[in-house]
Amino acid sequence: MNSTEGSRQIRKTVIVYLILTAVSIAVANIYAQFGHGVRSAAMTLMFLYPLLGGALFYFTLGLIVSRISDRRNYRLFYNIYNSGIAVLTVGSLLKGILDIAGTASGYVQLFQVAGWAGTAAGLGYLIAMVFKSRKLS
Repeated sequence: MNSTEGSRQIRKTVIVYLILTAVSIAVANIYAQFGHGVRSAAMTLMFLYPLLGGALFYFTLGLIVSRISDRRNYRLFYNIYNSGIAVLTVGSLLKGILDIAGTASGYVQLFQVAGWAGTAAGLGYLIAMVFKSRKLS
């Protein structure tokens, strides 16, 4: 993969996360319309996961380490980190639905733990990948 293709992939990831942010905002607002105006902070703020953890993170990553997607094990980091962000977003949606319904579930904490663990594992792998490649060069 050459650097132009790598930066194109980062740009594409940022655009996808921005679309997911817009979808999260739309889902929260549509759900509030059908929820008789009742809102949940978890559902209203779920757009922050794809916005901050996705679009802003990859935009910053592309600026700091411009050719990161060219590295050998980038795909493993990418999959782990994005899975963590996805689990956090879905967990926030579930918590919002349960809050609006007036009930609770122990699975919400499971989503939070799994999401943050996936995100942390992805970040840890990214840091290890960057330091390992600097050590080799």
